[in-house]
Amino acid sequence: MPLDAPVSTRAALLNTRYRHHSATAVLRHALSDPDTGRIALVSSFGAESVVLLHMLAEIDRATPVLFIDTEMLFPETLAYQQELAAHLGLEDLRIIRASQTSLAAHDPDGDLHQTDPDACCTLRKTVPLNHALAPFDAWITGRKRFQGGQRAALQFFEEEGGLRIKINPLAHWSPEDVQDYMINNRLPRHPLVAKGYPSIGCAPCTKPVAAGEDPRAGRWQGQDKDECGIHFVDGRMVRGPLKQAS
Repeated sequence: MPLDAPVSTRAALLNTRYRHHSATAVLRHALSDPDTGRIALVSSFGAESVVLLHMLAEIDRATPVLFIDTEMLFPETLAYQQELAAHLGLEDLRIIRASQTSLAAHDPDGDLHQTDPDACCTLRKTVPLNHALAPFDAWITGRKRFQGGQRAALQFFEEEGGLRIKINPLAHWSPEDVQDYMINNRLPRHPLVAKGYPSIGCAPCTKPVAAGEDPRAGRWQGQDKDECGIHFVDGRMVRGPLKQAS
């Protein structure tokens, strides 16, 4: 099917084609199927990112990997990103940042996250990522159904606002699957995980969580927000919190 066919049609065909495949097989086929087009992987180099990055490196380490540096990340995340990229031999790592002009205009004092966290995420994550994804027809994410909310019915291939396809190879994985993969492949962990950070974002907006708490409870703690806004839902960009499914 030509790439100028509707994104929704191509995503539906891909889901039918690979519905019963494993995560690794979905990723391998996605990277070679002409219906996906040009692909990049977007990674936060967070707590579970190593799984998908390792899978990608095993299949095609020359695939572009986009890393959004908000310039508010933990030093541990920046060090882990460098360590992991070298360890896996990633050949096309692209560091994405907001332009200095935009930061100077909208967050000159670096405190926008305190007054309007949605606007801060838009400025430092959503807008730079949209620019970086412009040349691509599809992108790979580490989103999973067990993360809940709008992700509970996640499919391997999604339409994203009629613009491109979003590929979720780990959609059907459980938390145990993630941990087993890390252990079996002896993958290096993000250093903050051992310090009580099961979900890691920007330093000012991420706190450690207690044992038994939701892994994302430390993200934007005390605020009506649980997504950074780089994903689309039902063809619409989500910049604020996602409503939990009832």
